Amino acid sequence: MPKIGMEAVRREALISATIAEIGASGSLDVTVGRIANRAGVSSALAHHYFGSKERIFFAAMRRILDDFGKSVLARFRTANGPRARVEAIIGASFDPDQFDPAIVSAWLAFYVEANRSQNAQRLLRVYARRLDSNLVHSLRDLMTEDAARRTAQGLASLIDGLYIRAALQERAPKRHDAAALVMDYLDKALKTEKAA
Repeated sequence: MPKIGMEAVRREALISATIAEIGASGSLDVTVGRIANRAGVSSALAHHYFGSKERIFFAAMRRILDDFGKSVLARFRTANGPRARVEAIIGASFDPDQFDPAIVSAWLAFYVEANRSQNAQRLLRVYARRLDSNLVHSLRDLMTEDAARRTAQGLASLIDGLYIRAALQERAPKRHDAAALVMDYLDKALKTEKAA
């Protein structure tokens, strides 16, 4: 008879193993067997809990997105003012737990999967809308509505682009440098708005 709570422990182990396996291979070209082996469970148990590799991957991406959301909310608690809220989002994007090579690889695989899977497209849209909404909400207090929307699009594009570079290029910017590039863009956008 299984111990109470073991399912939750095993599910979490499978999700962590999925992220680690994607990070090790740099793609979704991993098997449920490899994921299960890394998690210390059988392939049959992995299929029992999730049903398919795609579902395990989506559970992993939901966890990554949830962790990102929690990081943003934690930073919002100490953010004083609209600029600080934008900086909190940028900081959460380049937090060591988010900008970890395995997480970055999972994001890249997620972007690719969104071209093939409606479920991935939906999940990516939810993330993109939340990011845009949070950025625009804070930026509205610092610039016009149009400028806030343009700046939010630029910030999101830079963040996503730096994740792609981190996944694909040996000489990609390091975490602190990547965050500094995005902050620099924010500074320039705010200065442009003040000068207008």
